[in-house]
Amino acid sequence: MSTVIKIENLFKEYRLGVIGHDTLYRDMQSWWAMVRGKEDPNTLIGHKRNNSTEDHILALDDINLEVKNGDVFGIIGANGAGKSTLLKILSRVTAPTSGTVKVKGRIASLLEVGTGFHPELTGRENIYLNGAINGMYRKEVSRKLDEIVDFAGVEQFLDTPVKRYSSGMHVRLGFAVAAHLEPEILVVDEVLAVGDAAFQKKAIGKMQDVSSAEGRTVLLVSHNMELIRKLCKRVVVLSKGTLAVDGLPEDSINQYVGGIYREAGKYGIVKWENPKEAPGGSIVTLRSVCSKNTKGEICSEFTLREKILIQVEFSVLSDDYQICNTIGLVCISSKTHTPSGEFYVLDNYIEGEWGRQKPFKKGLYVSALEIPGDLLNEGIYSIIIDPFLPPADPDSSYQIRKHNALSFEIVDNFDPESARGSFPYDWQRGGSGYLIRPKLKCITKRIEE
Repeated sequence: MSTVIKIENLFKEYRLGVIGHDTLYRDMQSWWAMVRGKEDPNTLIGHKRNNSTEDHILALDDINLEVKNGDVFGIIGANGAGKSTLLKILSRVTAPTSGTVKVKGRIASLLEVGTGFHPELTGRENIYLNGAINGMYRKEVSRKLDEIVDFAGVEQFLDTPVKRYSSGMHVRLGFAVAAHLEPEILVVDEVLAVGDAAFQKKAIGKMQDVSSAEGRTVLLVSHNMELIRKLCKRVVVLSKGTLAVDGLPEDSINQYVGGIYREAGKYGIVKWENPKEAPGGSIVTLRSVCSKNTKGEICSEFTLREKILIQVEFSVLSDDYQICNTIGLVCISSKTHTPSGEFYVLDNYIEGEWGRQKPFKKGLYVSALEIPGDLLNEGIYSIIIDPFLPPADPDSSYQIRKHNALSFEIVDNFDPESARGSFPYDWQRGGSGYLIRPKLKCITKRIEE
């Protein structure tokens, strides 16, 4: 397939605050560099450690990309990563500070609600206006008019000024115009989130048709990972203006979402030095939670075959209470990016007759949970601490209900001695993710000739 978009050494720099430098000298420096066709000495580009560049910010930092004809190309990343800036440069809304962007074919862009619409013009007039902006003749737009109006579902309001349209109507009409005016490249930036479920389904179907049936290219920015996974053939992750990941949808999404949870979680050990700030009630308070390897070292990452030790220290503040500690694990699915499974373990309180165990005295206690190797699947796990006061029901007598107390990660090192054996592919196939991956004995043999 031929290349329809080629981006080389792309930078986009914005200056913070007012336009102009602090001094006439720096203004003259920049002007003289521009006259000579040289790089601005007061820019961040090529001078990232220059203290004189604190009033600049790089929205895009040395981006290099190629997009093939017919691709559905996804762009994901956190807010402020540079996604919309990149699409605006591709759509010629703004110019790059440095670098080259080569585009083959017409681009139709849907960057935000109401983009390209004149509020005083009617829906019909705006359809023709957008067609003209995209280089189409009036006859071409007229041939598509009925199809556009039917897709958008705004026939009743076609001759009403669009300033009276709701945000959903804006999106429906804008997408319908962009998708039906036969651009070689369709650029969509998160606006489908405004539409209702029925329209989103229709829009997804249209983007699939545009790519597969009509052989055109779609660039899609969205925070909806399921939409990205369903539509895209290739996905890039932008992070603080740089290209962090470029690969297959599953790989890019997993790395992006895994990075979010890694940044948000607390790893290794969490301590509450001040009892007044520690989670707990009048009888039990937490002191610390940690995860350790078999050597007794604080650790936040384990392989599939490693044994994991979770230790929870807590203080008992009153005598003669029965206490049962619950430790729970919640796995964050790398497929759906939501809790995909959980389980809870009770401490040794349950070994005697329920409600007749020896009561606790004041002091410091530790609960230790040992998780064997070859049990949990790869993923990020969040620990829940939930001590309660038997013989009452846990829901009515808990002292602490601490979610996300600590996190740890299990990684797949493709060890052939694990449950994987010689299987070389992604274990979590099918999209939902799996909580456990136990190594069990499974034998197949012939029983009859």
